[in-house]
Amino acid sequence: MEIDQKKKQELEELVQLLGGIKGRHTELVSVMIPAGFNISGVVRQLEAEKSTAANIKSKQTRTAVTDSLERIIRELKNYKQTPPNGLAAFCGNVSDKEGVQDIRLWIYEPPVPLNVRLYRCDQIFIVEPLKEMLEAREVFGLLVIDRQEATIGVLEGKQIKVITHLTSGVPGKVRAGGQSSQRYHRVTEGLAKEFFRRVAEEMKKIFFDMPRLKGILVGGPIPTKEDFLDEGQLVTKLKEKVIAVKDLGYVDEHGLELLVEDSQKDIAEQELIKEKNILEKFFETLGKHREKAVYGFEKTRLALERGAVDLLLISVDVPKDTREEFERMAAKIGAECVLISNENHDGEQFLNLTKGVGAILRFAIE
Repeated sequence: MEIDQKKKQELEELVQLLGGIKGRHTELVSVMIPAGFNISGVVRQLEAEKSTAANIKSKQTRTAVTDSLERIIRELKNYKQTPPNGLAAFCGNVSDKEGVQDIRLWIYEPPVPLNVRLYRCDQIFIVEPLKEMLEAREVFGLLVIDRQEATIGVLEGKQIKVITHLTSGVPGKVRAGGQSSQRYHRVTEGLAKEFFRRVAEEMKKIFFDMPRLKGILVGGPIPTKEDFLDEGQLVTKLKEKVIAVKDLGYVDEHGLELLVEDSQKDIAEQELIKEKNILEKFFETLGKHREKAVYGFEKTRLALERGAVDLLLISVDVPKDTREEFERMAAKIGAECVLISNENHDGEQFLNLTKGVGAILRFAIE
């Protein structure tokens, strides 16, 4: 199950907030209830922990932990059962001043099932299980290869990452005649096959046990990439994962970018491509039908007020309060809202041009 961009942004902000809090003592309480677990059993456990906390020697820490547990317990009692994806609770003294109590509580229903049961009292809140939810749910393996070089990488979320670069030692074309030509051909073919074998082994190390691997994209010149797939001894499990083979002239990091670009139809549902298609639609509308697109805070707000917005685009770099205000306005008029990342060139271009806000309109407002 994929997390939509809005919920992902909310989760990122919560993880960043909680991760930045450091207690003066072990007075920050983290509780996680997995999907399907009996919430009443957790309440009973926390009641028992409250009794144990009464034995803490430090009065300040004892009071903070006891108060935190009481607040969590009161909140959990409002639930008849655990929410479908589980529940996380964080409570504790967040004051940075010795002797001052500032007990804060966060209750969070995750967007995907929580599989961890946890109770922890520490100087930090335990947010690792929530961080794991932010990892891209789908990963695509990338390979660009010719007879001299190969680059292996991954497309994860909206980011293309280079994993490793290999070279073959196969010499370039050299003119030779007779037996020398035949011997040269045998040597180079042997080196090429050995190179293919090394690339296949490296791919096995990287991709074989990768749990979120959705597919593999392969690019390179004709016929090298085909020769690799035929002769490179790539294990069957990975060969079956190859979903696209593209003709390319580059086998470096730029080649990985071109491979992703040329494979758009093959990975159309992948996050990077979905966002790219939305931005292309916005820029195309702006260029060809100027009256049906707006950007900037003032014009976009006016379009929302008049009910003219069909699709609202808003950058994750827009301040949270402003972003939520625009999202509420869009919801009132039934407009679709898409959060635009800042992790790639297209997202940066959108931010630079629009200051972070733009829209495709149902009808012109000028």
